[in-house]
Amino acid sequence: MPVRPLLGVAAGAGLLLFGFAAAAPSAASAVSAAPEESVTVDSKGRMADGSVTLSGTYRCHGGSGPVFVSSAVSRPSSTLHYSVGGTKAVCDGKKHRWENTGTVPAGALKKGPARVEATLMELRPSGLMLLPVVHAVQHRDITLAED
Repeated sequence: MPVRPLLGVAAGAGLLLFGFAAAAPSAASAVSAAPEESVTVDSKGRMADGSVTLSGTYRCHGGSGPVFVSSAVSRPSSTLHYSVGGTKAVCDGKKHRWENTGTVPAGALKKGPARVEATLMELRPSGLMLLPVVHAVQHRDITLAED
C-alpha cells in the first residue's frame, strides 16, 4: 500500500480522536466557558417530513477561528444522538438566535420528550490544523412537536 494514503488515514484518525476528546467532556465535568459566553436550547423543537428543527440563543466573543453552534437530539433514554445541523456564529458579545435543521432516519424520533445538546465551538488555527475549542455547552430536555 502506498505511504501517502496511509499517512492521510492516520492523520485523519488522530484528528478525529483528538477532536472528540477535546470537544466532548465527560458527563461529570462541566465546560468552563467564560461567564459572558453561553448557549441555550429552547424548550420546544419541531418535526416535519423527516426533519427536525432545534433553536436557542448564544453569546460569544471574538475568536481566532470560525465559531459554530452545533446541535444533536436523542430520545431521553437513548445514547444514540442525531446531529441536527450547525450555524455559523457571530461572536460580537451580543446575544443572538440560532436555528438548526437536519434530517434523521425514519422512525428515529417521535413527538414528545427528547434530549438536546447544543455546543458553541470554535475551530482555532494551530499550525496546519484547526483545533476544536468548546466555548459553551448546554444539555436540555425538550418537547418535540409535529408541524
